[in-house]
Amino acid sequence: MLFGIATNLFALYVRRHPTFTWQMSEGWKTKGDSEPSEAYISSMRFRGAVALWIGSFIMVMGILTIWSALG
Repeated sequence: MLFGIATNLFALYVRRHPTFTWQMSEGWKTKGDSEPSEAYISSMRFRGAVALWIGSFIMVMGILTIWSALG
């Protein structure tokens, strides 16, 4: 369940700041003011949405596992 929470937090960050990962992986390689493309930003937002779904699924499965162990 903690992994699901961590995944959701990371996914929310990626959705809100899609250019952060570009800055870390590609931005340092360029000189001057360079920005990621719209396709890259859209791709990162989509990946963030997918990660939110996966994190939510992991959290639900963790809750169900804990609930079934108690019952």
